[in-house]
Amino acid sequence: MNNEKSLFAQRLITAMQAKGYDPKPSILEREFNLRHNGKPVTLYGVRKWLLGMSMPSSDKLLTLAKWLDVPPEELAFEKDIQKAIAQRDARWQQDVGYKDKDIVDAFLALPPSHKKVIRDMIIALSQKA
Repeated sequence: MNNEKSLFAQRLITAMQAKGYDPKPSILEREFNLRHNGKPVTLYGVRKWLLGMSMPSSDKLLTLAKWLDVPPEELAFEKDIQKAIAQRDARWQQDVGYKDKDIVDAFLALPPSHKKVIRDMIIALSQKA
């Protein structure tokens, strides 16, 4: 988890520099609070973002992304997150046939208690394979 925070800090610093801002807590605090409609952040709070000690909540992340003109998922995750999502979706399209998709649709229509039974069965079967 700490690595995730460090990577976020690096992406935040890079995004600030790309927009011409010095990645200093005082600058981040000022610019963020000018744009955020919620509770203002403190100098200590944004310092923790820049040092990789914490990450902002989703509403704050959206404010940062809008201000820095980067997609929020790119700021929160890795730069190639959209590519990873597209690859996962392509695999789903390629590896899962229409019969399997019908099974998934039927599974999604089940009540939660039945879904649990099916999940447990799949897990048990996959561990024996």
